[in-house]
Amino acid sequence: MVSVVFIEQLAEILCGVSAVLFTFIATFSRSPRAENIVQNLIAIILIAAAGVLWWLSLSGGELWGSNYLPKPLSLVCIVIAISARMNIKGENISFGANPHTIGKKDSEE
Repeated sequence: MVSVVFIEQLAEILCGVSAVLFTFIATFSRSPRAENIVQNLIAIILIAAAGVLWWLSLSGGELWGSNYLPKPLSLVCIVIAISARMNIKGENISFGANPHTIGKKDSEE
């Protein structure tokens, strides 16, 4: 039988690694290949974290002193894993005014 403390530490490590990679995704986006690899890695780590969090909950463990927290956090991990794979490549999805293009249009006129 695996110790509940080990499962808790594994969950914290997986979440921490994914958070660090997610923080530095802009650095990896300089190369499309590196960005794609890191996006896949983040998604895989987050799915693994969701599984470990669910396992922690089923084994009766606690995360940061709460036995309720692992299940909702596993769902958050899955949602973030899906969003990590969404690659919009800098496309304007809001269709709002871009202040940089407004300045260029004024100077061109």
